[in-house]
Amino acid sequence: MADPTSSERLLVTAALPYANGPIHIGHLAGAYLPADLFVRYQRLKGEDVAFICGSDEMGVAILMRAIREDRTPEDIIDTYHPQIRDNFERFGMSFDYYGRTSSETHTETTQDFFRVLDENGGFDLKTDEQLYDPEAEMFLADRFVIGTCPVCGFEEAYGDQCEQCGSSLSPTELQNPQSTLTDATPEFKETTHWYLPLGELQPQLEEWIGSHPEWKNNVVGQIQSWFDEGLKGRAITRDVPWGVPVPDDVAERHGLEAEGKVIYVWFDAPIGYISATKEWAAEQGEPDAWADYWQDEDTRLVHFIGKDNIVFHCLMFPSMLMEHGDYVLPDNVPANEFLNLEGEKLSTSRGWAVWLHEYLDDFADERHAPDLLRYALATTLPETKDADFSWEGFQQRVNGELANVFGNFVHRTLTFAQHYFDGTVPPLEDPSEADRAMLDRMAEVPDTVGAAYEEHRTRDAVFETMALARRGNKYFNDTEPWHTHESDPQACANTIHVSLQVCAALSILFEPVLPSAAATLRERIGLENVRTSTPDDDPAGAVGWEDAGAPLLPAGHPIPSGPDPEPLFQKIDDDTIEAQIEKLRDRAAERDTDPSSTTDMDYEALSDNISFDDFTQLDLRAGTVTTAEPVPDADKLLRLEVDLGFEERQILAGVAEQMAPDDVVGLEVVVVANMAPKEMFGFESQGMVLMAEEPDGTFVPVTTEAEDGSVVR
Repeated sequence: MADPTSSERLLVTAALPYANGPIHIGHLAGAYLPADLFVRYQRLKGEDVAFICGSDEMGVAILMRAIREDRTPEDIIDTYHPQIRDNFERFGMSFDYYGRTSSETHTETTQDFFRVLDENGGFDLKTDEQLYDPEAEMFLADRFVIGTCPVCGFEEAYGDQCEQCGSSLSPTELQNPQSTLTDATPEFKETTHWYLPLGELQPQLEEWIGSHPEWKNNVVGQIQSWFDEGLKGRAITRDVPWGVPVPDDVAERHGLEAEGKVIYVWFDAPIGYISATKEWAAEQGEPDAWADYWQDEDTRLVHFIGKDNIVFHCLMFPSMLMEHGDYVLPDNVPANEFLNLEGEKLSTSRGWAVWLHEYLDDFADERHAPDLLRYALATTLPETKDADFSWEGFQQRVNGELANVFGNFVHRTLTFAQHYFDGTVPPLEDPSEADRAMLDRMAEVPDTVGAAYEEHRTRDAVFETMALARRGNKYFNDTEPWHTHESDPQACANTIHVSLQVCAALSILFEPVLPSAAATLRERIGLENVRTSTPDDDPAGAVGWEDAGAPLLPAGHPIPSGPDPEPLFQKIDDDTIEAQIEKLRDRAAERDTDPSSTTDMDYEALSDNISFDDFTQLDLRAGTVTTAEPVPDADKLLRLEVDLGFEERQILAGVAEQMAPDDVVGLEVVVVANMAPKEMFGFESQGMVLMAEEPDGTFVPVTTEAEDGSVVR
């Protein structure tokens, strides 16, 4: 385990967002806000930090969207990259550099990395036959092929999975395959690809993961499920026309043609962290400085991601770094779980999402609008399990905590300082036990909050910070300065002196989560020369995190807030919240009845109508998954045991690439109970678990809260 205080520099990355749609609050809560709070805290400590992110602009999904919309991939990424970048900035993300994987630097960096691994013998080359479209003159990735499912006979199964029965497939298994690009009948054509031998690296990976007992349980648990199944080689090249090209010289070394071959997006995407760091260093006028952050042992590397990216950042990318040999490995990968919305799973296809750009526009007139969302999300982060965001909860956080606790404490303190002490800090003389207790508590908080940030307990850090404001409010009430300003002026002066010191501490401690409001507070109390949490802002002798527990405002210090200081926060009214809830409901209802109304996400069109008699032939039953385990030699299948109340069934489900076995156990699912048993990979599948396909092509089980065995109608 690395000692966080011993590293000379800190490199922090946030998962590269896919440049095919806007950012929503699930993205923010999963990877971006926790990363920003951590980085801002580290900068306040005076740490040497590089905070890197950028748009992921390669991959088949972008190519597919471009083909469907009769656009070029460049047009797709040039639409969404600037939107994502600009809205991150409006939200207060403090990236040192935000790049993109379509840059020339990224192409060169990825190809150089690929070249080194090839020279080091880090790849296996495998040749087999894959489906090829003779009219489009290209090999067909999984989603470019449809055909008849060999398991259930469904005639429009995709090349990776059948939506009818959930079976995991490969394109070559489909009967009567057809290209989705041209409707042509594909041909079998031989092709060769480079594979990363993850299986050979498993012992090394297990030893490395075992050296990090401090990692989050949800991360280690998912990794262990992959280890238990046994890692297998993964192809890291594709035959598609969009992506980073395989270098000509590498192909020639093996007697192959590089034309038409690109590097797999999950190989090139994490290299985007490296290429963006190179571009940042060049922008600083120190083009070689990137290596200090990636190749020096005194660097601590931390990846912030969502749970769906754990396998790539904890197994695949570290394997690449190990095979290369010149890079540091991640010190931590604090992945978060998923954020739900109003008690339901966030669904972009249904419009059941809060988009960042819409929030920023809708709340543009609210004081410190980005801070309001930052705080509400920071107190709701899905750090160890899925969490739920609601608009009423948002209102309660803003009104009950930001306005009534923090804002109220600051407002009362500044008002008393202006009205009774001529807008200056009164002296502290002969402090009472309550005065000393408040100062003692203030002195403890930076260490308490800092430890929570270091251990990636971000919600605890925010709760402890607000607890200081709450304690300040109680102290203000208990000492009753509205009485003592006449009966005991010095006691009143002591209350305002101590309260102003707490305000100064809060202006630093709240900087990571409320950067706009914290800056306003520092202006109002005249606290200058503070090391803020933005990049490249560290004046000599600046006050920082470690100083927040000590009194920072000397007696006589002017408080420039004015005679009637404006409250830091406005309360959010009920009409504003109801309008947001109605927007969600209306958009979901519109897309439920007219799926074509969506423009941001793609999903399947409705199938042809069936009769009621057709539907009644399905015997749908509620059940609970009691056991889940990988199926040997089947990358996409889990063997489930499902309790139907009246009996247990063994069912194979194609969710292994999206869900770990531990994530499936306990789910209350819907089962097609009268489907004929089917033998697959040596197991009899006795039914089918209903799946929902997300816009990105991933599958999740349809869940229910009904009693096991209940008929689903």
